[in-house]
Amino acid sequence: MMPSPDLIFGLASFVFTLMIFSYVIGDNPLFRIAIYIFTGVTAGYIAAVVWWQVLLPRLIIPLISGPLEQKLLLVVPFIGALLILFKISPRLAGAGRLAMAFLVGAGAAVTIAGALGGTLIPQVMGTITVFDLDAASARNINILEVIGNGSIILAGTIFSLAYFHFGARPRPDGSMHRLGIIEIFSWIGRIFIGITLGVVFAGVYAAALTALIERMSSLIDFIGKFL
Repeated sequence: MMPSPDLIFGLASFVFTLMIFSYVIGDNPLFRIAIYIFTGVTAGYIAAVVWWQVLLPRLIIPLISGPLEQKLLLVVPFIGALLILFKISPRLAGAGRLAMAFLVGAGAAVTIAGALGGTLIPQVMGTITVFDLDAASARNINILEVIGNGSIILAGTIFSLAYFHFGARPRPDGSMHRLGIIEIFSWIGRIFIGITLGVVFAGVYAAALTALIERMSSLIDFIGKFL
């Protein structure tokens, strides 16, 4: 009688969980084997997704059976992909620098645009919105509470941005010195950043603790099925 898929998956989950938990006693071959398997499976999954959902339907098939206009548009990406493959060989790695430089430049542009459109501008707009007395009155929020909360958010935004102000003047001894007001703002901004990182760490810790509880519960349930 063949074992059921649930039993096989449960046994594999049980074994890999114990292998990962073995790191508690220190780095050991069992932990390394589990990490290597997870890394290999992840790399294989990503490669399969890239091939079946990106390269094959968006590059290979259109180059073979697509209209002439589409083929002409895909020539440049196809050449770029070939140039990147040259990075495999140390002697031909230089040919892939152009494609890599384009990818890095495009990635940097997307990152900057995302940081502006997804973080900095919304933070500025959010800081302005908290002082909207009409919106606060519509939600029955006291004016003093609006001013207090808005002031804290505004101060956190300004002081945190001041912490990342890197303009400084050189001193005669060669050291760098920022303006006194910027130093004060930077010190206060460090407090806001520390509080933020503490909250983020608490969230990460809570998520990790939840995952640990789930794995421990899974181990107990799996053992309970045989007892």
